Amino acid sequence: MVRASGVFKFATIVFVFIIAIFLTFQLLDIDLDFKIRDILARSVPNEPSEVKCGLVRQCPNSHFAFKMASGAASVVGPRICLEDIILMSSVKNNVGRGINIALVNGKTGELLKTASFDMWGGDVAPLIKFLKEIEDGTVVLMASFDDPATKLNDEARQLIADLGSTVITQLGFRDNWVFVGGKGIKTKSPFEQHIKNSADTNKFDGWPEVLEMEGCIPQKF
Repeated sequence: MVRASGVFKFATIVFVFIIAIFLTFQLLDIDLDFKIRDILARSVPNEPSEVKCGLVRQCPNSHFAFKMASGAASVVGPRICLEDIILMSSVKNNVGRGINIALVNGKTGELLKTASFDMWGGDVAPLIKFLKEIEDGTVVLMASFDDPATKLNDEARQLIADLGSTVITQLGFRDNWVFVGGKGIKTKSPFEQHIKNSADTNKFDGWPEVLEMEGCIPQKF
């Protein structure tokens, strides 16, 4: 009996020892797992934000996703999307014939103001005033609808060129045009497309085809 009791005690001690070792390894595994994940989380750069505005690819961090389209003839107005938010469109009823403009804070992406200026039957003076009041650091998105150019003068064209446009000096009657620039930009903008109104190439009767453009605007553009 004494021997059996001793064996039982020994077996119990061994069992407890094995359980202790098992639990220790389990705890170490958990701790190591947390440490490994923590190290990996610190070493891997932040993942880019999700696809927005229907872009074909994700934009990197510190960039704003945008997609825009010019108007279609004199029927459908332009559409401007930034960070999955529609800033201007016919559905929102805030577009008009001429040049359509959305102003956005270059650091936060917040919409500051939208406006449209009739460059066929309107006056260029309100457009000039609007352009002069844009503050440094503002992202400026512009899209044409119907006719964006008839009333433009040299002063208005120069103010838009100062925002980074290289096409504005050539913009003519019923041309289609989309552009993203910035107040205080030091170089010419890479975000600009233009198609001339030409009877030989027009897709619509008297108007060229719709222009679409998308991309990633760096913060503090």
